[in-house]
Amino acid sequence: MKATQKDFLAVAPRAARQARVFFFCGPDEAGAAAAAQRIVAMLDEPGERIDLSGADLRRDPVLLADEARSGSLFADARHIVVRATGDEAHDALANHLEAMDTGDTSPCPVLVVASSATDKSRTAKLLEKRGDALVAMFHPPDLGHVRDAVRTMGDELGLKLSGDMAERIARAAGLDVRLAQSEVTKLATYLDAHPSSPVAADAEAIDAIGARTEDDGFMPLVNAVLGGRTARLAGELHRMHELSLNPVGLLLAFERRAAQLAQLNARLGPRDEAAALVGAEARARRIFWKDEKDLAHQLGLWRGPRMARLIARLVELHRELLANSGAGETLLTHALVGFARAAAR
Repeated sequence: MKATQKDFLAVAPRAARQARVFFFCGPDEAGAAAAAQRIVAMLDEPGERIDLSGADLRRDPVLLADEARSGSLFADARHIVVRATGDEAHDALANHLEAMDTGDTSPCPVLVVASSATDKSRTAKLLEKRGDALVAMFHPPDLGHVRDAVRTMGDELGLKLSGDMAERIARAAGLDVRLAQSEVTKLATYLDAHPSSPVAADAEAIDAIGARTEDDGFMPLVNAVLGGRTARLAGELHRMHELSLNPVGLLLAFERRAAQLAQLNARLGPRDEAAALVGAEARARRIFWKDEKDLAHQLGLWRGPRMARLIARLVELHRELLANSGAGETLLTHALVGFARAAAR
């Protein structure tokens, strides 16, 4: 089976029932990751989630076939999610398909999200003609597509969104459907919406809790890390993993906040209070009022040499992510834990 973002929603229910292997590819990594999450939600028994990387499968091409036939430690059902680059998972999937065709046991569903791969890749060609596999290709979405997707998300949660409200959420999420889904879920919870008792969202509700820009979707994690809020860190890192947030995009949000802190540092005298300076900046409307408390707290933590070390490490981390994109999430997670511990000292 094959699909694109144009017909994926129509194909997905049948694919969830019939397919055992799913390959999501294309230049829109956010759309591919969101599609994988939608398929998992449609499975009759998704069970335990097992995460593998393309690098794992490249090193051990029989690992996938073994894992797909292993019993879950915590439940009767399980599914496997693979984050790969290009054709990293090709050989492992070939072994898995051979075992599927010759074995007498039913493997669990396998979902591969492959960045830098297309529906013309070797892996896609391996799967596209099989009735028990789906190859879905995602191109960068336009505003209208994401707006319609946001309205569909709202309908599923009992949240009625006008076209203008849905477009506002789409723009704030930077057309990233993963962040848009997070915003819609947050808004539905805030309004206590439910499919059996739908609630209309208005601008006031979005103003109260909604993200203004794509960076705002990253801000809970940015503030937990740079604010040394270690108690919140595990939950925010889990959200990063569940939403499959792009590591480089997330790092850019940290870099922008660090640059903002560095500018404030430059205006902060040795005896000045961080809260007083940030308060004055907020009153002058040079910073957003919602950021005032977090910025004041972080400015008190990242001063002088510590601020310089943070910026230097962010620059170094950026180079590491670009040089080793396959391990981006692992590298970023390790670095963020280190930043949070440093801030908490």
